[in-house]
Amino acid sequence: MSDCESMPAEVRDRLRSIPAVHELLAEWPVMKAAGDAGDTIVREAIDAELDAERTAIRSGAPARNKRELALAIERRCHRLSLPTLRPAVNATGVVIHTNLGRAPLAPAAVQAVTDVARGYSTLEYDVATCARGGRKEHAARLLRTLTGAQDALVVNNNAAAVLLVLAAHACGKEVIVSRGELVEVGGSFRIPDIMAASGAKLVEVGSTNRTHLDDYRCAITPSTAMILKVHPSNYRIEGFHEEVSAAELSALAHEHGLLLYEDQGSGALLADGVLADAGEQPTSASLCAAVDVVSCSGDKLLGASQAGIILGSAQVIAACASHPLMRALRPGKLTLAALEATLRLYVTGSDTAHREIPVLNMLSGAPAPLERQAKRLHDRILRKLREAQCEKAVELQVVEGVSTPGGGSLPTVELPTFCVAVCPVDGRLSADGLKHALVQEPDTPVVTRVRHDQVLFDVRTLLHDTDLDLCASALADAVQTGLRR
Repeated sequence: MSDCESMPAEVRDRLRSIPAVHELLAEWPVMKAAGDAGDTIVREAIDAELDAERTAIRSGAPARNKRELALAIERRCHRLSLPTLRPAVNATGVVIHTNLGRAPLAPAAVQAVTDVARGYSTLEYDVATCARGGRKEHAARLLRTLTGAQDALVVNNNAAAVLLVLAAHACGKEVIVSRGELVEVGGSFRIPDIMAASGAKLVEVGSTNRTHLDDYRCAITPSTAMILKVHPSNYRIEGFHEEVSAAELSALAHEHGLLLYEDQGSGALLADGVLADAGEQPTSASLCAAVDVVSCSGDKLLGASQAGIILGSAQVIAACASHPLMRALRPGKLTLAALEATLRLYVTGSDTAHREIPVLNMLSGAPAPLERQAKRLHDRILRKLREAQCEKAVELQVVEGVSTPGGGSLPTVELPTFCVAVCPVDGRLSADGLKHALVQEPDTPVVTRVRHDQVLFDVRTLLHDTDLDLCASALADAVQTGLRR
């Protein structure tokens, strides 16, 4: 017996009542969607919606009429036509949120990207000689000024920087690393894996919590090329712990004719405020300790575009720049434009950097302004809920909370903040349901967190006044939709 024959007659009748594709194509909402999104998207939406309709009917749901299906297809077309990479509102309180693109750019960096993207640029054109130039110098001069490095090089990200430095200076040779510094970075990339890909041979010394200078000294052989020190940017070891300073390792490395390389990680250029309180050292401090080469990220504490920054002596940087891998790892014009514009803000001064660079501004946000912002958000949400006539379905209150730097930076730092807490009181709603609806329903996803059956909107990471309106509208729509189900 076929599946169709085994179905109850009423289910077969409902399946037969589903409109044909050509009938749906003649409905005005579908015709409008075809004009907006194109025939290909409409066909995909119709197939998906009809599959969903058949599944629902087989599960016992009533059949939708032609008009209802047409409206559902129009909504699905709209969702399918949205870009997968699009703006989002970060209401999580995680400042450097890896899943949400890490560091938001300063207005000057956004403008620089726009200016370069809209037409041609001097990416590899030297205006002084009216001839071909190189892209290396675009950010290098500013990096030299800010850090005191002899030279600098920019690549795709810090993992690429580590790969390039090791490949250029230690391929086929030994690199000594403390066991306590064999870190795993985002996306399950581990220092030992990157080292293996570079062709360098890992030599582990010391123990997880304690490594001494003699551990490094005893591991040096004629095959050793480098000592690698990895900054613990995404974790901290406390208690019975000891590590060797960069200055001590520099002296040991140079005594034996080796390079000292520090993977500095988070890329702080300043050492003030919360960075200083957390013991974060700027990249210039590593160079002052006579480290030969330092690398870091551009889109963490530096607050610019995704990039890997390599700083060091002219000879070390030249070897990296001429390595064949550099062609694969080099950054594009948009990355360089955003990075250079951000670096110019640092050159202007610390006050300008803290005011204009979103990451630094959010990390230094004081409680009083955050509380005022939370009250403004509370009032806008309440107004939207009243307009939607569903204000009694949830309870709102402004509460104290904790934000985090995120992005594998400042792992022990907790930032006092204020949130708008939304607690569902209608049985048709749940905190998890609202959280998912806030992401999945609006064109601009609003990402929140849930704690104790409450949806929390942390205002520390709301960048613009329009973010407040987006949060309020998205929540009102999510509550309304939840009540209709």
